[in-house]
Amino acid sequence: MRKMKRVVGLFLMFTLILSITACGSKTEQKADKEADVQSEETTQETNTEDGAGTEPVTIKLFTNLPDRTTGQGFLEQQIIDKYMQENPNVTIEIEALQDEAYKTKFTAYTSSNNLPDVLSVWGQPAFIDPVINSGYLAELNEADYADYNFIPGSLAGFSKNGKIYGLPRNTDIQVVFYNKKLFADNGISVPTTMQELYDVADKFNALGIAPCSIDGKDKWPLAIMYTDFIMKLTGDNTLLPNSIGAKDLSDPNFKKAADAMNELISKDFFQKSFTASDYGASRNLFAQGKAAMFYMGSWEMSMATDEAIPEEVRNNIGAFNLPSPDGAKSKTTDLSAWNGGGYAVAEKSPVKEEAIKFLNYIYKPENWAKGAWQNGICIPAQSYEEYLTGNETEVQQTLTNLLSQATNISGTPINDCGTPTFKTTSEDLSQQFATGMIDSETFVSKLNEALQ
Repeated sequence: MRKMKRVVGLFLMFTLILSITACGSKTEQKADKEADVQSEETTQETNTEDGAGTEPVTIKLFTNLPDRTTGQGFLEQQIIDKYMQENPNVTIEIEALQDEAYKTKFTAYTSSNNLPDVLSVWGQPAFIDPVINSGYLAELNEADYADYNFIPGSLAGFSKNGKIYGLPRNTDIQVVFYNKKLFADNGISVPTTMQELYDVADKFNALGIAPCSIDGKDKWPLAIMYTDFIMKLTGDNTLLPNSIGAKDLSDPNFKKAADAMNELISKDFFQKSFTASDYGASRNLFAQGKAAMFYMGSWEMSMATDEAIPEEVRNNIGAFNLPSPDGAKSKTTDLSAWNGGGYAVAEKSPVKEEAIKFLNYIYKPENWAKGAWQNGICIPAQSYEEYLTGNETEVQQTLTNLLSQATNISGTPINDCGTPTFKTTSEDLSQQFATGMIDSETFVSKLNEALQ
């Protein structure tokens, strides 16, 4: 649990892989920037002096966390409520949509250049580069975050030319969640090799239980799985970004990774009609005990504390790293991991200073990092070692061990490495490949064409 120095080193390496100048030079502080409100007492004092801070302010928050009762949406709502209590002149209006609907509405907002004040963003080139280049996001002051304990490298995807335009919420690891009770009741061991994973699929299929659920309808999990296989096969986290940058996927490992993914799919590893199953349906299949495994990101560790999930499932959730294909050069401790979602402020926000103050409040370590970890919600992008309690769920402990012991991390998944157009095409191709519409060679060839 206490191996954060290794994590720091890995994410610093991640920064270099992305070839982004991340926070290297200090931006000048704006002379007219107001000091952060440090406590409720300070806020109350400010509100009573010469009427300062008493003018009503409305902040519009556009978020991809629609569930306000569990997980990250619950924590986000807690922080919002606390902020409004401490700042009674501030009202925060929330618009919350699931990822895909969110991105569609986000595009509509950018088309009219009328973004809400604070908004969810993804620190990956396919999403954030166009909005930074178009001047839609406000520059943040690096000095504000000197004591926020962001893991080195975690700000890289939200930065450009030494300037910061957003902040990450999480450290994301792609893993296989599994139902320990289903495994134990049927005498099935956790697989450590790809052949063992095939055998596990056969056993659960024979029992009439879906071996593993995945969100195939939304496509991006399939692209992440392909990235996972690239990393697991090669153990080289520079191959993908370098090849994307060179617009050349001719390295034979890209086809080998596709072959390995195809082999797993051919073993009926996923639920029937998995490419028509969306996020909610695939999650529920696992949460209701109808699938033995769930291939998804570490943000779903909150399932272990979600009281909407039956007790016999939520109390028996474990996680393991996807095994490497036969003949792989990677180590069993190489991970598919990255920093993804976060928040930013709109450059043209009419309440930009207050919006930035609220953004900074979200990320005070005692707010997001502490709340995310101690409520078992996700792995924050800020150091959380001081918030360990000894009462962590087993899945929390497992994920922290995976991260602290990692020998290599993949970085940004393939679908988010390039342009928005490449993102759409690569995700479409990933789904076509998963359904068997195209073979491995055609899949890689079309991905390469999409880069040109």
